[in-house]
Amino acid sequence: MTSFPGLGPSSGFLQSTAWRAALALVVVFVMLAMTGWTAIRSTNEDANPLATANEAWKHATFHGRPLPDPDGTPAAIRSFFAKLDSAERRTLATRYPLAVGNMGGAPVQLRYRANRMALDDARAIEKQRMGDKRLTPVGRQEAGRLMHRFESMMSRGRQILAFDPASGGRAAEVFGNLGKARRVSVVVPGVDTNLSTFERTARATAAPVGMARSLYAAERDARPQARTAVIAWADYTSPSGLGVEAATGQLAEAGAVRLRALVKSLPTSGPVSLFCHSYGSVVCGVAARNLPSNVEDIAVAGSPGMRAESRSGLGTHARVWAMRDADDWIQDVPYLEVGGLGHGADPVDPSFGSRILSAEGAVGHAGYFAPGTRSLRNFALVGVGAVSSVECATDDPHCSADLA
Repeated sequence: MTSFPGLGPSSGFLQSTAWRAALALVVVFVMLAMTGWTAIRSTNEDANPLATANEAWKHATFHGRPLPDPDGTPAAIRSFFAKLDSAERRTLATRYPLAVGNMGGAPVQLRYRANRMALDDARAIEKQRMGDKRLTPVGRQEAGRLMHRFESMMSRGRQILAFDPASGGRAAEVFGNLGKARRVSVVVPGVDTNLSTFERTARATAAPVGMARSLYAAERDARPQARTAVIAWADYTSPSGLGVEAATGQLAEAGAVRLRALVKSLPTSGPVSLFCHSYGSVVCGVAARNLPSNVEDIAVAGSPGMRAESRSGLGTHARVWAMRDADDWIQDVPYLEVGGLGHGADPVDPSFGSRILSAEGAVGHAGYFAPGTRSLRNFALVGVGAVSSVECATDDPHCSADLA
């Protein structure tokens, strides 16, 4: 090791400290480089554009009157927009697209329109970043991927209910006519869910958009006359990878708040079913106790636990369904909770009290929404309210009973 003469008696300590500091800087630089950034980043970029948009809305007036709190109750937001004509609504969406696009209680068609404009703004930013020489090649490549993702989300006919470009980003998309739906299904995905993974071409039903699109098609097939809508709800911050975040409930608690807000803001008071995959089932488990009364079903697949020791521990009136494929690696996780680590009992264990559905045809941890599988068919039957027709994995006579 190189010596540094003249440092005196404490030179060993200082030398060690210097090396540790240098190593820490190297690690930080490598991490930044791997995520596509150099040490220089434009100070003009807004790290939280949704918060900025909401602040602008809060301080604005319209026709000389203050605007309602964007975080207010859906009823208050709904009442405000009901008093405006279509031109006034479009004006507000054009002025504050990101705020209106994420505002629970705003008309859904207006939110779609606003989010299309917000996506176009975000697309332009990423296009500019693609040529920013201050970014690493990896950073410019990531900007290109995001630009194409935003272009895809702006495609004709897509209904983006929520969009937040900050950090990894969040989004929600609707399949079907949400404004006229009598039943709504919400797909809650698991780890590594962000704008980059919101949809995929290969193995499409392993991503939120593919899951929801597949479920909507299966619901239409199961009961063609049913007026249903399905939401791909990737509008919470999920854990990145299978580290400590995925083993604890902190992000699930924050996600549960957002999930409750979504259900409360739906334009229908009809039955709602939640379909929760992997870590998404942790979110649903935490949210269960305080969900609105119209949530009739909570169905989980590939669950690491719901942060409860039994169905009664969830504190919900909803029917609780669970399924797991025999080849799903999630069955090898420890089903316990110790010092905040782990998510509690196995929802597929008969002692938990769930109704256990067949997952026949599903392959592995990400196969539950694949077309042609019994798992998808069962989810669809739950979504349209045909619970007496589901195929159970056990001979429990109460599994397919209509009563919760």
